[in-house]
Amino acid sequence: MTGRPGRTGKGGGQASAGDLLELVRSGRAVTRGALQQATGLSRATVGHRLDRLFRAGWLREGAGGPVDSPLGGRPSITLEFDDSHAVVLAADLETRHARAAVLSLTGEILAEHSGTLVIQDGPDAVLGDLGHWFAELLEKAGRRAREVCGIGLAVPGPVDMETGRVVQPPIMPGWDGYDIRARLARAFTEHAGAPPVPVLVDNDANLLAYGEQRTGYPDCSAFVLVKVSTGIGAGVVMDGSVYRGIDGGAGDIGHIRVGADAQCRCGSYGCLAAVASGGAVARRLAAAGVPAASGADVRDLLASGHPEAAALAREAGRVVGDVLATVVTLLNPGVLMIAGDLAGTPFLTGVRELLYQRALPRSTAHLDVVTSRLGERAGLIGAGALVVEHLYAPERVEERLLALGV
Repeated sequence: MTGRPGRTGKGGGQASAGDLLELVRSGRAVTRGALQQATGLSRATVGHRLDRLFRAGWLREGAGGPVDSPLGGRPSITLEFDDSHAVVLAADLETRHARAAVLSLTGEILAEHSGTLVIQDGPDAVLGDLGHWFAELLEKAGRRAREVCGIGLAVPGPVDMETGRVVQPPIMPGWDGYDIRARLARAFTEHAGAPPVPVLVDNDANLLAYGEQRTGYPDCSAFVLVKVSTGIGAGVVMDGSVYRGIDGGAGDIGHIRVGADAQCRCGSYGCLAAVASGGAVARRLAAAGVPAASGADVRDLLASGHPEAAALAREAGRVVGDVLATVVTLLNPGVLMIAGDLAGTPFLTGVRELLYQRALPRSTAHLDVVTSRLGERAGLIGAGALVVEHLYAPERVEERLLALGV
């Protein structure tokens, strides 16, 4: 008797080893029998493909599952993604500060470091320093450089995902069109003494959104995060994937015109970021005699309960809330998250005031307006997840297994 024909994987053919790994990683099928049922492959074919994943060190056997048969018998052995076989490096760049970390393949931070890195110093210097940070972090985590499978980088500018290069970034002078992937891979090799690894680059708001959605709101099919720091940007996650537009420009709401006469760093007048970002609030405070030069300074003033900072943050929140009424009407998200230097009670209050006043009740009936759960680690977790999802996608698994000779 012949078995059922194998169900097709994403590539259109029979389910591959990569498809089986995805079923195990997602929890949709975690025993050999469940994999046979999900794919229609024969027991022998499933066994052969799983053997390749075991030899690569990507799968392991877990505890026995429940016995489904009323006649009893031996429990099925469960299969698990083995996250110990490799680690990921991630970094999140801001205008004057950066964070970097070593992460497990399931997103656990094994070692991290934060410090001053000035984006205006240019890509060669900044990425070179990151390579040094990565080498030190691996030593701190007790992991070897050859265990690194990839690097993820969050940057405060629009990114062309095909090339990994930033495109006309207003707050990243000297970075436009620079080959970030090659330089960071080279810096890692120089400082860690390991072969180059894949480098993925994305906008910081995108990766903040990705990290927060996957970690705290995995069932939310339409998730929007707005980061308000030196600039203003939004990340959108739809059906579990980051929405970037055709060339990485989606979510750049900081350059929506709001009718004011303030000049933006992009050269235009009246941009949202020029009026309501952390940098804009800092400039207004400085003009009033309050020492503040950046969004981080505003954050510190808000944390100390400074009344003028709180008033200006609430006013900025109202301006942003007015713009977000349109965003919410267009995208109808289930969660709207506010993150960044201004993500506190005064700013959030201002956002809610205008958002609920301007948006139709239908658009906000099932909307949660919240602040970050992961805080400063969100970009690192999002960057790590970006690398893992890229490297363990079914089609890439096949390529990597062949390269390993299994």
